[in-house]
Amino acid sequence: MHKLSPPVRSYFYVFTSMLGLQCSLEHGSGLVAAAARASQTRFAQASAFTDCAEGCPLMIIVPAGKFLMGSPESDSEREAAETPQHEVTFAKPFAVSKYEVTFDEWDACVAATACQRAADEWGRGNMPVINVSWDDATAYARWLSRLTGKDYRLLTEAEWEYSARAGTTTRYSWGDEPGEGNANCDGCGSHRYRHQTAPAGSFKPNAFGLYDMHGNVWEWVEDVWHDNYGGAPTDGSAWLGGGDGSFRVARGGSYRNDTGLIRSALRVKRNINVKFDTLGFRVARELTP
Repeated sequence: MHKLSPPVRSYFYVFTSMLGLQCSLEHGSGLVAAAARASQTRFAQASAFTDCAEGCPLMIIVPAGKFLMGSPESDSEREAAETPQHEVTFAKPFAVSKYEVTFDEWDACVAATACQRAADEWGRGNMPVINVSWDDATAYARWLSRLTGKDYRLLTEAEWEYSARAGTTTRYSWGDEPGEGNANCDGCGSHRYRHQTAPAGSFKPNAFGLYDMHGNVWEWVEDVWHDNYGGAPTDGSAWLGGGDGSFRVARGGSYRNDTGLIRSALRVKRNINVKFDTLGFRVARELTP
């Protein structure tokens, strides 16, 4: 019988285990769903891997599954760009960087002469990289691909929201209310970082083991901007046709935004050339042997 290689065995184990957990999240009672989320977090942390010693982000395996993308009519802050709410299905798992890409990781790309130096405001190291355009972000992903021989890229918009929600249907991955100390934003109670970015991993992760999906810095995604979801893909792929490629989507909100702008469903339009101290990114990777 053919034997799977260790990396493939790892992916297969996490994939099949998480499929069962996803069913519990979708169809179980409140207690069952809560237990499933706790188990899901443990699986996510166990799935963490990196493809190189320097410059490669720590990656988390996100399970296959389906979710409702966009915001429901019951959300008082719902915007037209978040409609119509529609089901998206991911047929296979994929990997997402555990944290927003940091200056340490970015500067490794700069040292390899594959990326341009990005200006910092509050230090480098473990701080999320800022002041990067969409082209800059995709250049980093291409460098990772060349360095590792793996397929790195920006997340699709559907992947981003699916990863941010982590099995939830609420406005935030922790519930419908912003609360205090859950994220870095204006109104999140994160007074230490209110006027600046926070180091990677300063707040609790979501059930997939991903940090800072809400607040801290906006995150570039692959998709071309469309004013709403009419005609959007339902398979999780990037929506690249029918729009102006010079405008892409950014997700997640930043330290400078109020709580309504860090909701899981919130999306904004950004020109690919802009560089802000509120704008960064994270990466995705295909799971291949």
